[in-house]
Amino acid sequence: MISFVYRTHYEGPLGKRVRRLPDDSVLHWFRRAWAAVVDEPGRDIQHWLDAELGGPVYGLHTVFREAREQRLPAPRDWRELATVLRDHLYYEGELRADEHGVRVCTDDDEVELCYFFFDDALAGLRPERAAYLLHESWPLPGDAAGDPLPAGPGETHAAFLTFYDSDSICWQPPITFPGVRLPDLAAHLRAATAGLEGWPLELVVLRALLAPHDTGLGEALARCNHWPSFGERTPSELYGPHETAHAYAMRVLEGGKPDRGRDPARTLLAADPHLAQMSMHADDYFGHQQWFLFDDVWAARHEHLSGSLLHYAAEWDPFC
Repeated sequence: MISFVYRTHYEGPLGKRVRRLPDDSVLHWFRRAWAAVVDEPGRDIQHWLDAELGGPVYGLHTVFREAREQRLPAPRDWRELATVLRDHLYYEGELRADEHGVRVCTDDDEVELCYFFFDDALAGLRPERAAYLLHESWPLPGDAAGDPLPAGPGETHAAFLTFYDSDSICWQPPITFPGVRLPDLAAHLRAATAGLEGWPLELVVLRALLAPHDTGLGEALARCNHWPSFGERTPSELYGPHETAHAYAMRVLEGGKPDRGRDPARTLLAADPHLAQMSMHADDYFGHQQWFLFDDVWAARHEHLSGSLLHYAAEWDPFC
């Protein structure tokens, strides 16, 4: 079998669509599609693709439309498939193809979008890249490694799959806090004073909305869900000492309301000892944006899932 994943801001709490397809290879899927819609000129290409892949995929229909109009034969191997895609598929970013699959990065003039066809052999060879890609449901599992804990002082990662303009995928790499595990992150953020300008806006707001005695992140994440706007320039007051930043942030929270279209009641939030995650409702058009904060204890229990999530946040191509 093969997998299809559409990385799209328009769908679901995790911002992606995952489909399993019965074909022996990605090449065989394209050949089957050729037989269904290129060799059958009366069949609606978009309707067939939507049914096959669970909904629209931006630009994918163009290669089949061009093949039908120009009477192109079905590709016989992956090299021919790569050539016909480069010559006849509409995309505005990058296309990569090999014997295991096809990866495309494009945009629809609003946001960036990516889609991937890949076979089970590749997923089996690279589970540290495929695990998050293939994870379909919210939330991620919150269980963590038991005793003994991983060696060393630990570390916490923060990955924000968020966007505020058309540069919407992998524009903000994950940030790591060495020597800090998630149960201690609240205190660490409150005490931090240096380097805040280099933090993601979401992390700056999270720090400011931590109450003085919050021991975990759950309550502060719930406050972040009501922050009026993450698309504006970060107020300078949020970079001050925590006491000042918190007082300012609470005044903003009390005096404002979320951007038009956002519905905090539709946000999903889960806070476990070693993983905190939020799928914040953005609006009815773009759906949700994801926040993940986890430490090495959770990563030790979910090695492939954690590694693939960090790569997903940093690179559009899951297998590069």
